[in-house]
Amino acid sequence: MAKPLLEMSAAKVFFDGIFTSPRVAHPEGVAVHRDGSIWCGTETGDLLRLAADGASVERMGGTQGFLLGIAFDGAGNCFACDWKHSAIFRRDAGTAQMERFASAGIRVPNYPVVDELRGWLFVSDSVGQDNRSGIFRYDLKTGDGGLWCREAMSFANGMAMAPDGNGLYVVESNAPCISYVPILADGAPGARRVVVEGVHNVPDGVACAPDGSLFISCYEPSRIYRWRKDRGLEVLMEDPTATTLAHPTNIAFKGDKLYTANLGRWHITEIDLAALASPGR
Repeated sequence: MAKPLLEMSAAKVFFDGIFTSPRVAHPEGVAVHRDGSIWCGTETGDLLRLAADGASVERMGGTQGFLLGIAFDGAGNCFACDWKHSAIFRRDAGTAQMERFASAGIRVPNYPVVDELRGWLFVSDSVGQDNRSGIFRYDLKTGDGGLWCREAMSFANGMAMAPDGNGLYVVESNAPCISYVPILADGAPGARRVVVEGVHNVPDGVACAPDGSLFISCYEPSRIYRWRKDRGLEVLMEDPTATTLAHPTNIAFKGDKLYTANLGRWHITEIDLAALASPGR
């Protein structure tokens, strides 16, 4: 394997929640709020807000389930996938209430992507109807919807909207690969195609940079990849001790920083990407 693009020194524990109250209990989902704070979901169903400077943690709501991926809309409402309840919950930014939002047909809601332009919430399902892993779509206002992309996938997991808003990148953890599903003019899904192969061993999350490059987090090993169309797949960072990066799941950008949830521990990691701006990176 080629040398990673970044040394582990570019990563640090942003917030260690092993003994805090509330506890950052094996976080899976992570997202950046418009105020700069970092939010995450835990195995105990808590939705947590970490201050932008990493100085504090606050419980913003909960489901008493197991939260997987989370995402914000433009108004600051937070959508959270809950494994235990087979449902997506919505925390209303105005009322601060967290309530069941959508669940029709979905079995293991894993990751939500907000599409405000079309008024939809896309959600990957890691089991799916008839044990088919795929993508569901729900109305952003009402929560009505159902199975959208009917092509069987190999454990659909993290997702990201393409920069042009016309398609979804989808992690298929058991393939392992990244697929792309176009969103056609009428809102229907186009034909799925594989765009990145050989993402060993268990890719989990994906985030799309403004330049179209993909950052892919692996649950095992504790590794982050970067993929660019002209250069292919490169290892961005790997932690052989699984401590600073500890089975990273979902990832999110804030400026030149990348934040990772770590399902294997009790913290959120911050990775400084500034070095990637140098020539040859």
